[in-house]
Amino acid sequence: MEPATSGLLAQPSPGDNSPPLTVGELAGAVKRAVESGFGRVRVRGEISGWKRHSSGHCYFTLKDDSACIDAVVWRASAGGLAFRPEDGAEVIASGKMTTYPGRSKYQIVVDRMELAGEGALMALLDKRRRVLAAEGLFDSARKRRLPFLPRVIGVVTSPTGAVIRDILHRLEDRCPTHVVVWPVPVQGEGAAGKIAAAIRGFAEFSPRPDLLIVARGGGSIEDLWAFNEEEVVRAAAASPIPLISAVGHETDTTLIDHAADLRAPTPTAAAELAVPVRAELAAQLDELMARKRRCLAKRADDARERLALTSCRWPEPGVLLGPRRQRLDEVGDRLPRALSARTHKAEAAMNLIAPRLRHHLLGAKVERLGEKLAAAWKMAELVHPDRPLSRGFARVTDRQGHTLIHAAQARAASELTLNYADGRVDVSVEGSGEPSPRPRVERKPRAPYVQAQPGLFDVED
Repeated sequence: MEPATSGLLAQPSPGDNSPPLTVGELAGAVKRAVESGFGRVRVRGEISGWKRHSSGHCYFTLKDDSACIDAVVWRASAGGLAFRPEDGAEVIASGKMTTYPGRSKYQIVVDRMELAGEGALMALLDKRRRVLAAEGLFDSARKRRLPFLPRVIGVVTSPTGAVIRDILHRLEDRCPTHVVVWPVPVQGEGAAGKIAAAIRGFAEFSPRPDLLIVARGGGSIEDLWAFNEEEVVRAAAASPIPLISAVGHETDTTLIDHAADLRAPTPTAAAELAVPVRAELAAQLDELMARKRRCLAKRADDARERLALTSCRWPEPGVLLGPRRQRLDEVGDRLPRALSARTHKAEAAMNLIAPRLRHHLLGAKVERLGEKLAAAWKMAELVHPDRPLSRGFARVTDRQGHTLIHAAQARAASELTLNYADGRVDVSVEGSGEPSPRPRVERKPRAPYVQAQPGLFDVED
């Protein structure tokens, strides 16, 4: 058969019984061939380009040294993954092969994913540890001291395991304390999110615990993996409440141990680290009280001994007070004699002055003083403010009796009294308050001039 020649329009070739397929038909045929030819597969490879879409679906690539294949995890399956996938993790993905006609590519729809062996798990753990350590979440400077005697302790653990019973029994034996348990699953799907939510939730709980314990029993690295998840580690590092990590046995180590303020080798040890022994505290108090009594008794004995040593060196009271008593007796004996002598001296001085005092001198002085007093009284009558009233003048005062000497004061007062020689008249002033009144100046009356006179007992020669 000769090959068909190409032309402008498509022409069926002789003997060709297959009509042309559309792109969609061909893509659908390829999709059916791939899905029926492979069915369910398990693929081992390294995760690259992990991305969670806002829809909840996750997209990534599985690769090895020679090839790569696109993969997708639908939202319904993403929530059931046993760990949080990240770039660089070597995993075994289970799912079914299919194609995506919109991009002309094939891919695997993953519904289950596990780490490819313990080596891959440890490699992922080491990588995550280094990343979180570089952020400073494990720095020792961030560690806080535990409260000495917490009143409330919050415990994040499984409510049905032996761990919570061991913690409660140990706390009861050492120092009974109020305990609040936040029940969570400690392994399996969704455990990490619930553990992190419990740690964050205790910060808003009332009564707010003084101390947190995150605990679970021992197990394999897969069993303890929830405590290696980044979300749990970050919640422990950001907790405002001091936190003790008690995950697994003494040889088990998880990332939350590095972020916690203190790591306990076992849950029972965590209870021992959380509270002191009440009996030991009581014994310490008794010992301190006994020491205090002994110290007080010793100080009292020392004080009595020093007092005795000092008092024996003091002189007798009679020796100290004797000279003072003798001085007092001497002064008492001298006092009457001194008073008598002083009286005699005063009598002698009086006798010396008495002859010089004469009756007519006293009379002359009294007469002169009387004349001056009369003159002063006459002067006071002349300057009295009511004296001009008898000549037709009037003295203006307000109703309180204050003399007004300015027109502005009279207008401000409005209610006035005119004082005449034979009586008073009350008047009112129109247009009061227009000008501001001048301040009233109180003038003190002049004191009458009195010439100093010689003393009555001055003696003239």
